[in-house]
Amino acid sequence: MFARLVDGLKESTNNALRLTSLVAVLAIALFIVIAFLCAAAFIWVLQNYGPVEACLTGAGIFLIVALITAALYAFLKNRAREREREAVKSTLHTALADPMVVATGIQVIRAIGLKKLIPLLAVGGLALGLFASRNHSSDEAPAE
Repeated sequence: MFARLVDGLKESTNNALRLTSLVAVLAIALFIVIAFLCAAAFIWVLQNYGPVEACLTGAGIFLIVALITAALYAFLKNRAREREREAVKSTLHTALADPMVVATGIQVIRAIGLKKLIPLLAVGGLALGLFASRNHSSDEAPAE
């Protein structure tokens, strides 16, 4: 069970490193393209309309690029949160469906006894409920 988690962590780290390096190269190339396009737009507007209009045009282009980047960042961040939630759910389901975990649970019930185990399960369920509600409220209002 832990070997799968470690392998998954290694694979996701490897993929993240590759994708990050590709995104860095893409960002540098995109920055250069936008800089040349802004320079061309600046020179064209400067020749036809004047220096104030040329500066406002450059500011407008960079504002549009910033808004597009912010929207893309928000979209990717929400998508990553959804993937993380799904991964946590599937990991928990896999752990609870594991026959070794079920067999260990049955042995614990036999060793402790059902009458002694019920109050422990009630307290554990209460603690789990409090923990789950605390995590849920932090997802709604992220502190950044």
